[in-house]
Amino acid sequence: MQTEYFELWVGAWPSAIDWTAAVMNTQIVSSMATFSRALDDPSLLPTSDEDYGNSVGPARDIENDLNRYFSQSVAYYFGEDAFAIRNEANDDMLWVVLSWLEAIKLIDVHSRLHYHSPGDGSFRSWHGTQFVKAFAHRARVFYDLAARGWDTTLCGGGMVWNSHLEPYKNAITNELFIAASVGMYLYFPGDHNPSPFMAQHLKSSLDTPDAEPHDPSYLAAAVQGYDWLKKSNMTNTLGLYVDGFHISGLRRNSTICDARNEMVYTYNQGVLLSGLRGLWESTGNTTYMFDGHELARNAIKATGWLFDLDAATSNSAWAGLGRAGILEEFCDAQGDCSQDGQTFKGIFFHHLTLFCVPLPALPLYPGKTHAAGKELALLHHQSCQEYALWIAHNARAAVSTRDADGKFGSYWGEQDDSYLKTSLPDGATDYRNNASELLNWPWMSPSEGIGIRHQDIAQQQRLKNVYETAQNDRSEGLRTSQDPNDRGRGRTVETQAGGVAVLKALWELLYMQ
Repeated sequence: MQTEYFELWVGAWPSAIDWTAAVMNTQIVSSMATFSRALDDPSLLPTSDEDYGNSVGPARDIENDLNRYFSQSVAYYFGEDAFAIRNEANDDMLWVVLSWLEAIKLIDVHSRLHYHSPGDGSFRSWHGTQFVKAFAHRARVFYDLAARGWDTTLCGGGMVWNSHLEPYKNAITNELFIAASVGMYLYFPGDHNPSPFMAQHLKSSLDTPDAEPHDPSYLAAAVQGYDWLKKSNMTNTLGLYVDGFHISGLRRNSTICDARNEMVYTYNQGVLLSGLRGLWESTGNTTYMFDGHELARNAIKATGWLFDLDAATSNSAWAGLGRAGILEEFCDAQGDCSQDGQTFKGIFFHHLTLFCVPLPALPLYPGKTHAAGKELALLHHQSCQEYALWIAHNARAAVSTRDADGKFGSYWGEQDDSYLKTSLPDGATDYRNNASELLNWPWMSPSEGIGIRHQDIAQQQRLKNVYETAQNDRSEGLRTSQDPNDRGRGRTVETQAGGVAVLKALWELLYMQ
C-alpha cells in the first residue's frame, strides 16, 4: 500500500481519488495506533536501558515503522487537494474530517502510552504533537463546510448528499455526519486559526471565533442526526441500511422522502458503528451501544454466517451482504467494482474495529464523557469476541487473494458460475459502480426542470468523465482470467486498504483485548 502506491515527493496516492485518498490516510494512522498499543506487549520490550540502546529488536522495528508511516501521513496533509474537495459532495468532505480526527487520536494515544513521565504524569513531546493544530484546523474547516448540507425543508431533516444533483438523502452522508459530529465533540482539541473557508455563518474569515474542545453543539448535531436516521425508514427487512431516498413529488412541491433506493453497500453498515460508539461515550445512553451491536450482527448474518454454529454456511447463495460468511459487494463477483466499490469493505472493518474497542472503566474526559460499568463492559467485550471468529474467516479469505507480489484483491470469495447469477434487489440502483445513473432522472433533472444548482455544466462534464471511466473498467472486467482479482480495475491501492483494515481488525479483536 505504501511502498508502491504512495509517492512521498507529492504526498499522495496518485491512483486514488480525493475521497478514497482520505480513507487511505485514515487506514494508515489508525494502523499506527495499533502499532503503538502493540509496543506494550512485554515480549517486544527490552529488559534494560542498555538492551534498548544496543539492540534492534521488534519494538525498535515497530517504532521505526510507526514514525515512517506517520511522516507519510504528514506528507499527505500537504499533498491533499483541500481546495478541490471543498467544492465536492458533502460525504467527500466528511471523509476528510474523519481522516484528520483519526490522526489526532493517534497522536494522543502514542503520547499517552509512550511519552509520559511515570512519576508526575507529565508528558514529554512526541514529534507528532506539532501537527495537532494543523490537523485540527483542517478537520474544522471541512466539518463546517459539510454541515451546510443539513436540511430541514425536505424529509424532515437529514443531510443532502450532493448539491449539484437532485436532492438525495442517503445513508452514508448522514452516517458520516453523525460520526464526524461526535468525533468533533470527543477528539477535536480546539482551533484558533482564522484562516478562510470557515463556518458559513461568518461575515468574513477575520470574524472567525475560537473553537473550543467538547463543544456541545457537535454532540447535539450527532444526536439529532441519528434521531433522524433511525426514524427515516432506511433499513430493509434484513435490518441493513439501504442507500437512500429521492423525493418523487419534488416538482409538485412535495417534501416527503418516498422513493427509496434499495441498493445495499457494505460501508453503509460500518460507518454508523463508530458514530454509535461515540454517542454512547458522549451521553452514557446504552441504547446507542445496543443499536450498534444489532447492526453489526445484522451485517454479519447477511454474509451467511451462523452465530449459533460459529461457522459460515456452505451454501453459496447470496445472503444480503455476501455469501459463505464472506463480506462482499454486489460488484465483486462480476469484477466490475469502481474505485468507490473497492474501498467499501475496508471502511466497514475499520469502523467495526473502532466500535469494538473495550469500553473505558474511567471517563476519557471527566465531566465530558462517560465510563462503562462492569456488566456493560463485559457484555460489549463478549459480543465483539463473537465477531472475532467471523473477522478471522474474512481475514483468511482476504489473505488468500494475495498475488506473487503480496497484493490483496478486491473479491475475497471463490469464483464459480453461480456467483455471476446474483442480481440487484428490486428497486436498487448501483450508482456507486455505474456512474452513468447520475446523468439521468431522478439524479439529474432534465433541462426544462426546476433549477436547483444541478444544471452546472462543469458538474455534468465531470459526471460524464466518471461514467466513461466506469465503462472502461467494465470492459476490462470482461477479460477472462484464472484469478478473479485480475479483472476490472485489478489490485489497487483501495484493495490494499481493505486488506490492511481486515488484518488490523483481526489483531485488535483477537490479540489486543
